[in-house]
Order: sequence, then structure tokens, then C-alpha cells
Amino acid sequence: MADGPKCKCQRCMVCGLMWPVVLISIGLLFLLGRLHWEYSFHRLWPVLLIVMGILKVAQAMASTEGHVSS
Repeated sequence: MADGPKCKCQRCMVCGLMWPVVLISIGLLFLLGRLHWEYSFHRLWPVLLIVMGILKVAQAMASTEGHVSS
């Protein structure tokens, strides 16, 4: 199985963080609900949209210097 060269530009690195950060955010929101904190997932789910938006803005502002297209 020959994988092509992996891109190490900043934009691709930020893009690769999207789903891990979303999954961690979901886990934290459910944890807050389990700890009987005043706010739980059903009230804080818009935080996921904010996190995704921040990552998209960071991706758009990141440099593409050294980008390797696949």
C-alpha cells in the first residue's frame, strides 16, 4: 500500500484537527451532563458549531506554503 506524500502545510494540519476537536468537544459536553453541572449537552450543543467555525476560520487564514496536492 503506497501512500502518497503527506502534506505538511498549515492549512492541511488545521483541517486534520477538525474531527478530533469536535469529538473531544462532544465528550466534554456529555461529561458535563454526567457531572450534573447546571448546563448539559442539550443546552450547550451550539458550542460545537462555534468550535467548528473557529477551526474553519483558522483553516482559511493558515498558510498554504509547501502544500502537496494529492
